[in-house]
Amino acid sequence: ATVRHDARALFNSVATEATRQVGQFNPQDLANTAWAYATVCHDAPALFDCVATEATRQVGQFNPQGLANTAWAYATVRHDASELFDSVATEATRQVGQFNPQDLANTAWAYATVRHDARALFNSVATEATRQVGQFNPQNLANTA
Repeated sequence: ATVRHDARALFNSVATEATRQVGQFNPQDLANTAWAYATVCHDAPALFDCVATEATRQVGQFNPQGLANTAWAYATVRHDASELFDSVATEATRQVGQFNPQDLANTAWAYATVRHDARALFNSVATEATRQVGQFNPQNLANTA
């Protein structure tokens, strides 16, 4: 995804195989897969469904960047994953003190974009963002506002 090369056949093949093996993925594999497909805007609903299920199961093992990137990916592709958003919100609220400015901004943007009701998350992100606001770059500020 980072080279932004049009490789639809490859992404389709990887999505098919990843869907088959998703139960063997660790949290970073799950977050990276969702991020990659969202970054290139590749339509892979079955993959996003499977990743959401597995990520929900493993959410307690995600680090802050994985939580933020996963929420960002699902919001970017507008994939319906309410259970995933609920579980990420709970875990992100627990870990919010470990979030960096980009994690905070991406998480705020993702939940606002999908209009997912997560009041406790928004409150904890607002508190932590206020504490860290001097470290935010312009994009972090814009995405958090």
